[in-house]
Amino acid sequence: MTTISKSGLSVTMMIKTFFLSLKTVFVVKAQEPPRNYIAYQTVDTIQIDGMANETSWEKALWTDNYIDIEGDKTPAYSTKMKMLYDEEYLYFYAEMEEPHVWATLKQRDTVIFYNNDFEIFIDPDGDTHNYYEFEMNALNTLWDLFLTKPYRNHGKIIDSWDIQGVKTAVRIDGTLNDPKDIDKGWSVEIAFPWKVITEASRKNGVPINEFWRINFSRVNWDYQLKDDKYSRKQDADGKFLPEYNWVWSPQWVINMHEPEHWGYLFFADGKVGKEVDFELPEDEHIKWKMYALYRKLLGAGDNFVKVKDEIDSKSLKVLDKMVAPKVERHKSGWNITVISPFSSKVLLIKEDGKFIVFER
Repeated sequence: MTTISKSGLSVTMMIKTFFLSLKTVFVVKAQEPPRNYIAYQTVDTIQIDGMANETSWEKALWTDNYIDIEGDKTPAYSTKMKMLYDEEYLYFYAEMEEPHVWATLKQRDTVIFYNNDFEIFIDPDGDTHNYYEFEMNALNTLWDLFLTKPYRNHGKIIDSWDIQGVKTAVRIDGTLNDPKDIDKGWSVEIAFPWKVITEASRKNGVPINEFWRINFSRVNWDYQLKDDKYSRKQDADGKFLPEYNWVWSPQWVINMHEPEHWGYLFFADGKVGKEVDFELPEDEHIKWKMYALYRKLLGAGDNFVKVKDEIDSKSLKVLDKMVAPKVERHKSGWNITVISPFSSKVLLIKEDGKFIVFER
């Protein structure tokens, strides 16, 4: 198993290749291990005021700073966060460096990422389907929605879905929407009620000693001023310049909606200040490589049969074991299947991207 340290950082996965005498090893450039965080239970009552000055927050560890969504560039401004839980809520606190804190959108469920924003994505059962997206700006305006599948799989986007009972607060270290000074940044504090965010999970209640797939994004725009008012910067033709996407766990593509890249949030059975480790199951390593094959098949087009035959004829090296993926075609589509040499379970990704585990 891959051990994840008590600081929440993962051990680097080394991908090695070799050749078997009878069967070729299929070398897949899978994603690097996603980032990880261990959340602990609070030791006092959390007030959602954007301050994070409770003992629980003081004891909670910071994540690594955010990185560019493609994983190669260091963002212009730093972003870091912490997480906690109690019996009623899952808590988030993030600090974002920003010399010009501005926001204009005030209507809930509008497209918040047209402002600089902070975003949370949660897939409780890790099957890449039925997940939550949440966004907020420096005016504390919210956008929350439920997605039945990623965009690549043509699912439904349920914009009317709300995280009922969510608590949020923003603190500005500077002055909002004032171009005459230089700000230090802004922070957000958020509480998600378990009774809402477990609606798409395997069971109700706090998932103690379990992990969820989760990621965070910070959208930042170059700005322009007109009459001392901020807006997204445009080029000479009136086209908006592209936004910056800074994330907790790299996506390796400019797309937050590939949930297989998201990080791991483990819920420790203990109060914050206690230090525990957890071991990521070896099957997760297989899953990453299976999704690399899945994305290749999904984009194969007219070369589908060629890619399928290539997958079927070769094996993968995962940690210290060999696995043999197989592509199966049937009347309702296709899937990729692996029998795990670690758990003996059948791991399957359907054509629509859903990940399923079967006992043999």
